[in-house]
Amino acid sequence: MSATHLARNLRQLRQSRGASQAQLAKLAGIPRATWANLESGEANPTLAVLGAVAGALGVSLQELLSPPRRDARVHPRASLPERHPGSASVRRLLPDPVPGTEIERVELPPGGRFAGVPHTPGTWEYLAVEAGCIEVTVAGERLCAGAGDVIAFAGDQRHAYHNPGTVPAVGYSVVVLGGPRGS
Repeated sequence: MSATHLARNLRQLRQSRGASQAQLAKLAGIPRATWANLESGEANPTLAVLGAVAGALGVSLQELLSPPRRDARVHPRASLPERHPGSASVRRLLPDPVPGTEIERVELPPGGRFAGVPHTPGTWEYLAVEAGCIEVTVAGERLCAGAGDVIAFAGDQRHAYHNPGTVPAVGYSVVVLGGPRGS
């Protein structure tokens, strides 16, 4: 554990909540002086103290102790994985994984199509159309969405995507994976 990481994380988490050291120390059940020492990087806390502090802030021990990440960065398009099923271009929308989800940008040329792959039982898919028209066939039923529309369907069955229009279609797919939460 780095006392510097802990101190910076504590300060940032406390300030982002608009709370004083005294308020959070009271909530954690520790003296305010102990909190001040933690934020200064001068303390050598026990696991019990760290647990109480994490509880007062509503974060995990891992978040409390991990090295701080940069506040902002640019991820060039080329750094985001892209695949080309059928005539579509499907690119991951976010550079970092979001547990239990897949979020991608789907682009289909006029007349373009591709087959989706059924996911685990209980999975739901959402397709938000930004431009053009995208038709999704799910279990033999055709659903067509235009710009601003969203199609929601059970993603654990056969499905396919098609652009029946004469202009390129763009949508954003959010797949919420089924199964027990947290696995």
